[in-house]
Amino acid sequence: MLDNPLSNYFRLTDKQLKILGKFGLNTVRDLLWHFPSRYEGFAGRKTIAGLILGERASIHARVIKTEAKKTFRKRIKIASANVSDGTGSLEITWFNQPYMASILKVGEDYTFTGVIKQNKRSGFSMQNPIFEKGSIEISDSGALIPIYPETRGLSSRWLRFAVKRIISKITDQDLKEPVPKEILKKYNLPSLKSSLHEIHFPRDLKWAEAARKRFAFEEIFIIQLLRQSWRKEREKHQSFLIKISKREMDEFFKTLPFGLTGAQINAVDYIFKDISGEKPMSRLLEGEVGSGKTIVALIASLACVQNGFQVAYMAPTEVLARQHFEEFIKRLGTRNIKIGLATSSEFLKYPSKAFVEKPTHIARAPLLKWLASGEIQILIGTHSLIAEKIKFKNLALVIIDEQHRFGINQRFKLTQKNSERVPHLLSMTATPIPRTLALTIYGDLDLTLLDEMPKGRKQVITEIVPKENRAVAYEHIRREISSGRQAYVLCPRIEDKDDLMRAVKKEYKTLSLEVFPEFKVAMLHGKMLPKEKEKTMKQFREGEIDLLVATSVIEVGVDVPNATVIIIEGAERFGLAQLHQLRGRVMRSSYQPYCFLFTESDSQKTKSRLKALTEAKSGFELAQYDLELRGTGELTGTQQWGISDVAMEALKNIKMVEAAREEAKKIIESDSLEKYPELHQRVRMQSGTLHFE
Repeated sequence: MLDNPLSNYFRLTDKQLKILGKFGLNTVRDLLWHFPSRYEGFAGRKTIAGLILGERASIHARVIKTEAKKTFRKRIKIASANVSDGTGSLEITWFNQPYMASILKVGEDYTFTGVIKQNKRSGFSMQNPIFEKGSIEISDSGALIPIYPETRGLSSRWLRFAVKRIISKITDQDLKEPVPKEILKKYNLPSLKSSLHEIHFPRDLKWAEAARKRFAFEEIFIIQLLRQSWRKEREKHQSFLIKISKREMDEFFKTLPFGLTGAQINAVDYIFKDISGEKPMSRLLEGEVGSGKTIVALIASLACVQNGFQVAYMAPTEVLARQHFEEFIKRLGTRNIKIGLATSSEFLKYPSKAFVEKPTHIARAPLLKWLASGEIQILIGTHSLIAEKIKFKNLALVIIDEQHRFGINQRFKLTQKNSERVPHLLSMTATPIPRTLALTIYGDLDLTLLDEMPKGRKQVITEIVPKENRAVAYEHIRREISSGRQAYVLCPRIEDKDDLMRAVKKEYKTLSLEVFPEFKVAMLHGKMLPKEKEKTMKQFREGEIDLLVATSVIEVGVDVPNATVIIIEGAERFGLAQLHQLRGRVMRSSYQPYCFLFTESDSQKTKSRLKALTEAKSGFELAQYDLELRGTGELTGTQQWGISDVAMEALKNIKMVEAAREEAKKIIESDSLEKYPELHQRVRMQSGTLHFE
């Protein structure tokens, strides 16, 4: 029954089917797992004659009259209804909801709940009450009504009616419990059937919370089973044994113009231990913006090359890939290591035969040939690296930068370039992720934190700037540039035809012609040609451009140490973690960095949210703060992890995540997943649908 289409149970027009489909509600299963976002409380029932001023109460009454109108002075649209229960009458009003006059039907009965107020004309009244058609079973303490996420043409009221009808038809045969009974018992979790009923129509909030806890555990448990099974499958294969030469590594460390932090040294030690074993490494390096992840990746690459093996380094953007290519040449160029760059717009090889100290452009065919023969030892690129024609002779290490920007399939394609042995995998991210989320979505990876900044780095001074102080922020930029520094102005859009927000093209004109005519101003955005973007970034890196007006294309990894100020326009349009990434662009040197936030919203919610950014000392602290106070949806700006809202809320509970992880590990390590057919089936289904990187 769960896989039957909803059209089997409801008379639905083509338009209704389309609306349901857009919301992902096609089958009975989809509907039952479309959980309420909250619950509205119906208070204890009273008669109209027994109402008391100021109390919250429910009445069951018949609609006598409805009307939509505007108030006389302020011209506010309102809907009003006059209702009666035989003991008296009551006026009900909805402000800015004139459509309520057409929803309520004269002559029909409804249950209304709200606060009782004084009405000058007719005695008592209710304003903006919640209501339900017909009579609701309400105890002395009240009743909870589920409120579902809505969309145009699909109301919470219809969803409540639909779930009620379906849930009454479900039998024990239809609901097969995926979570082993012993685990349910161990963690005191309700059964699937009980949980479905209580999450939709709870006896009270405690029952609703117990049901949500059960579904959260189940989802995290299944993700963990899938991730642990992937890890076990990888570990069945032999990888490349990489011997670490302490003498050669010490020599390389002496060539660096800086010392490694303690966190970097620990990360290198973990990686060396992993790659010197026979099992393939699976490690996630999570580091603060500017904490030095690239140099750790470079050291791991050097170790592989010294053993005669190859390295693939995949970056999310061409700008970042080119930057890494130049960094590798800078650090390894004197060691006769051959490095390639492959993006959708160009192929480069270092060193050039004609100019030994410079890279040269080459055609795709020779690059493929040199890669397959093993002549190119390190290949850096974008998602172009996963192209089928790109083949390595002995790929021993795959490095994925900002790994959440690539899909699981892309990661797998790159790690399966060898037919016999599986390469080691080092994933990296600067996105601050709370430990519970990292343990869940990266359950198959060992986690290493770079939680220490290089010496001399200063904390960025972050300020929320009122609109009237814009000139003060501009003057600060003028002083910084005049003293030899550079700056960014970041806008949420490339262009904005409605003038609702500041956009790159218009802001570029304003700043270059009116505000900073004495400085060299340029712009950078995603619609520019790759060559234009690279030329602009090169000029900015080399100090030929003073002020760069850009979109969030600069978010990932752009490294210009001389840039010390960033203005972020429309800051409320970005997630907190993204804002943290963006201000990280000015945390690349020993100069004092500044970040000025401008917002088009005056709401208190926006101000308090952005205030967290000014107070958090690190990305990790910010991520945890955001998780605890606002939930994980704000954390990344978008629900990109493929985890439901119920499970995301549960990530605040480290004990639950660790319990789900532990139980999953036991089942996978003991090869007992097939003992639980329904659970096994769910894991197999999930493996084809998860895309949370």
